[in-house]
Amino acid sequence: MQYSKEEVLQYVAEEDVKFIRLAFCDVFGKQKNISIMPEELPRAFAYGIAFDASAIDGFGDEAHSDLLLHPEPETLIPLPWRPEHGRVVRMFCSISYPDGTPFACDTRSLLKKAVAEAEQAGVEFRFGAEQEFYLFTLDENNQRTDTPYDRAGYMDIAPEDRGENIRREICLTLEQMGVRTESSHHEEGPGQNEIDFRYSDPLTAADQTMTFQTVVRTVARRNGLFADFSPKPLPDMPGNGFHINLSVNDQGENGLYHLIAGILDKVAEITAFLNPAEASYRRLGQRKAPGYISWSHENRSQLVRIPAAVGEYRRAELRSPDPLANPYLAFALLIYAGLDGLRKQMIPPAPANVNLFKAPPEVLAQYPKLPGSLPEARALAAESAFVKAHIPQEILDIYCK
Repeated sequence: MQYSKEEVLQYVAEEDVKFIRLAFCDVFGKQKNISIMPEELPRAFAYGIAFDASAIDGFGDEAHSDLLLHPEPETLIPLPWRPEHGRVVRMFCSISYPDGTPFACDTRSLLKKAVAEAEQAGVEFRFGAEQEFYLFTLDENNQRTDTPYDRAGYMDIAPEDRGENIRREICLTLEQMGVRTESSHHEEGPGQNEIDFRYSDPLTAADQTMTFQTVVRTVARRNGLFADFSPKPLPDMPGNGFHINLSVNDQGENGLYHLIAGILDKVAEITAFLNPAEASYRRLGQRKAPGYISWSHENRSQLVRIPAAVGEYRRAELRSPDPLANPYLAFALLIYAGLDGLRKQMIPPAPANVNLFKAPPEVLAQYPKLPGSLPEARALAAESAFVKAHIPQEILDIYCK
């Protein structure tokens, strides 16, 4: 449901809401929040709520530490794991300086800007997220162990799959929050799980990705477990992927191929944002995580594949990102790359109809590689005219050190 400011105030009064969480994220996509009381909500809508940004990486130092959070009423959502009496709700916020100037490192606003530019060009993007995570047991101090919750494999069922009830609880919790999931199953790794979302507009998809990680961690902890979204939780097991499904509407027969061509053309330059950690590069190039810049139909050894689907479900799937990526930054950059492909009517190279995980060296030599390390990815981003055109220098400096 899309709420107005007046409807939010009415909801808070009628539903016994006692705490309002004003949520935002840092430049790396780590969610933060401030809780305010209902009496402060009119002030929050009118003027914003000030907070000390100096303690948040990339948000400034003590000399310029005040920023303002502006809650967006259409993002109101109850947190169902909190008490029904004295309820807690959450709203995502935009961020500004005290003089009203938008904050350069507000990545959610950057995505909104990208969506607006696409709309001006007559292009409507749709995104769908697939995120993988591991479940680990906790020790006597409630700290994560290296012991997976189960030893099940891909799409196994109970009793081998002990995560079945956890995934069910996650999906039902998300449903209570208005987030629609499509499917869930056990993944290849021990204790590894995946839950997929139905496609939506880019901003909603990014918000849902943030909500999803919060719910997964909350439900896991409530069940005495630790949810790990890192790219390579176990050295000899599959890593966690953040597969991003994209489609465009009303772009003719070749619109999807122009989109793919634009992404392939820019993906090396934006990899530092899609794979922002050292561990990200221990995942790429093995166990269904791509290492080369290529595409094909259905083939899961490729960077981009077109899944078997028809009509409104026809899409491209980018398989390189991992769950440590900030979804707002990732989606914004993919929109700009896709727009570039559409405007220039780029044609992708010939599809790579081979299994790149088993191909001989002479075949692999035909395809350019993704960056093989974080320093390499950062260097490409720092030198990229495309990245500089769309990412504020403040964020580029933080990512590229």
